[in-house]
Amino acid sequence: MKSAVETLNPTRVRLTVEVPFEELKDSLDAAYKKINQQVTVKGFRKGKIPARVIDQRFGRGAVLEEAVNDALPKFYTEAVNDAELNPLGQPEVDITELKDGETLNFTAEVDVRPAIEIPDYSGIEVEVDAVEVTDEDVDKAVEQLRERFASTTPVERAAEDGDVVTIDLEAKVDGEVLEDGVANGVSYTIGSGELLDGIDDAVKGLEAGGEATFTSELKGGSAAGREAEVTVRVTEVAARELPELDDDFAQLASEFDTLEELRADSRKRLENMKQYDQATQAQERVLDKLLELVEVPVPEKLLEDEINTRKHNLEHHQLGQMGLTLDKYLEIQGKTAEEFEAETREAAIKGIKTQFVLDELVNREKLNVNQEELTEHLMRRAASSGMSPDQFAQAVVQQNQVPLLVGEVARGKALAVVVEAATVKDTNGEIVDLEDEDEEEATEAAADASADASAGTEGQAAEGQDEEKSEG
Repeated sequence: MKSAVETLNPTRVRLTVEVPFEELKDSLDAAYKKINQQVTVKGFRKGKIPARVIDQRFGRGAVLEEAVNDALPKFYTEAVNDAELNPLGQPEVDITELKDGETLNFTAEVDVRPAIEIPDYSGIEVEVDAVEVTDEDVDKAVEQLRERFASTTPVERAAEDGDVVTIDLEAKVDGEVLEDGVANGVSYTIGSGELLDGIDDAVKGLEAGGEATFTSELKGGSAAGREAEVTVRVTEVAARELPELDDDFAQLASEFDTLEELRADSRKRLENMKQYDQATQAQERVLDKLLELVEVPVPEKLLEDEINTRKHNLEHHQLGQMGLTLDKYLEIQGKTAEEFEAETREAAIKGIKTQFVLDELVNREKLNVNQEELTEHLMRRAASSGMSPDQFAQAVVQQNQVPLLVGEVARGKALAVVVEAATVKDTNGEIVDLEDEDEEEATEAAADASADASAGTEGQAAEGQDEEKSEG
């Protein structure tokens, strides 16, 4: 087999392949065997029909077509490997010549990863928020903990702000009660904003046994986004009582003996959270600066597929779970369809560029992923998905996504290398030392930045290797 490569543009090539006919022998034998199992000819046992009879009865052309379709993926893959290409997506294959007994010639156009030059990134400088925890921050954290330990006592009076009411709800649209529009025994804290718009005004002033009707836009369910007439009936009013802020509360709500110790622990937790946010912010901003330094051509077909994937996931998974349509989502966000299209395209371009650049850094820095790093990443991904580690690992193996996870970890390590070389200052002008930060945090930040592009690049690259049908 002979092959040649023609570069059509920085992200697309055309392979020209010439295959001597004798190299089709195995595929021809397989084609005759397959046809033998599918047809019957009087006078011959099934599976024992001679090749010449198959040619006479069904035509040599049918055999050749079967053989070529069987052989093309192998020859295409061999040509890709010989040229050391990194294909993205499925090739467009055109058989240019097929002479029985002589030769098979075909071309294959396919998108490829562009060649990327990574410049010196040691001069990158970014600014991040300073880690500052005020007394007010600590007060708010302690107050939130205090709210969790509040008790309630039924009262015989009208409901007020902050009370906990037990209510029954009934929602009607166009005068008809919705099948999923009835709920009884719902506990609701007035002023929390956790239920429907307008419910606070409706229940305030009602005693147990009182009811009111108001109009509100439904946030979920079968009639999400529609105006409904909601009837609410109060069955109980209870006053919330907060515990005193003293040492007894500290012992009730924590492992500490004094309120002072509890406040000190709250301050430390807030500092840790802000340091984590600061590190994540640094990684994101360093990545943005790195992308500005690198010229990355993006394959148009890959970009189109990635945009469509993002739209599909948003409409059919994220919004579908919330009972929202895309139009309603855009209305809530205050965006036009044109703005949404532009933002989706921009995010897709960034995702693809991120993966290309970090993958190039992985190769240049010869970064490897060990089993411990992969396991830790898998545990984090499992936690974020709501699955157990065993369930998540099983799903990853079944869907052949282990290489994808390995790629995410490797890209995280590549970003950590760039962050380490960069200068990071906080808003007070102080140098931020991120060396003490957990390396796994850098890995996760990079994984988040590049994971959105994975389905469009790694997935399509795998498909390109599995092309089974010829075109033309």
